[in-house]
Amino acid sequence: MRLTAMLFYASLSTARAFTSRSLPRFVAKASTARAMATGSFPYDDEKMPFYALGVNLAKQVGGQTGFKSLLEDDELELVLKGFGEEITGTSTSDAETVLMTFGPALNKILQERSAGIMDRVKKEGEEFISGFLDCNDEAIKTESGLVYYSMKEGNGKQPTVSNSVEVHYHGTLVDGTVFDSSVDRGQTITFPLGGVIKGWQEGLAMMKEGSKATLIIPSDLAYGDAGSGDVIPPGATLKFEVELFKVM
Repeated sequence: MRLTAMLFYASLSTARAFTSRSLPRFVAKASTARAMATGSFPYDDEKMPFYALGVNLAKQVGGQTGFKSLLEDDELELVLKGFGEEITGTSTSDAETVLMTFGPALNKILQERSAGIMDRVKKEGEEFISGFLDCNDEAIKTESGLVYYSMKEGNGKQPTVSNSVEVHYHGTLVDGTVFDSSVDRGQTITFPLGGVIKGWQEGLAMMKEGSKATLIIPSDLAYGDAGSGDVIPPGATLKFEVELFKVM
């Protein structure tokens, strides 16, 4: 998921944080997708489009809810059984009755488990920030909670939220997992600074053209309690290495 889409949509609603996470994009051409594949596909070319439909549904439903981290294996099997019977019309139970009867219990289970995971993720973020500050004396923690660490000073223009910027970035979770990186793609990106998450707005405004910095962004300045699909967990603190090339 490209950072520009994630940052922009997160700024539209703090509660939702990432409005387009339920709409995975099929933008790669078939030849590109095949070149990226690390192994053979499970079915032949005639069957793979239908397999792709299943993958798309799983990304839309499972990705935004994070079922793989909330449910046990036997519980996931029940989810798949319910899905399969309903979509094939083989269920012996009335769907509306099932939802009305057991929907509230499901919501309670998911909310309780999500809260527990999110509390742990937030605590890990706080511990990461504390450790980063201890190890980097020159790092600055602002009033908002953003941590700014200069890696290279620039001497060009300094942006405001009314500017667009051209940058390179490398984004990771606190455990080092890379969720997006223009550096890895080998191509800078340009976007309006006023349309991205608060942590980027504040952090980039502290930089000048030619600067490179590390930004540690707590969840309330990033994607909040909603997270970003299956890429960024709810409550996650994010680490970015950002290089600012141009202010427009």
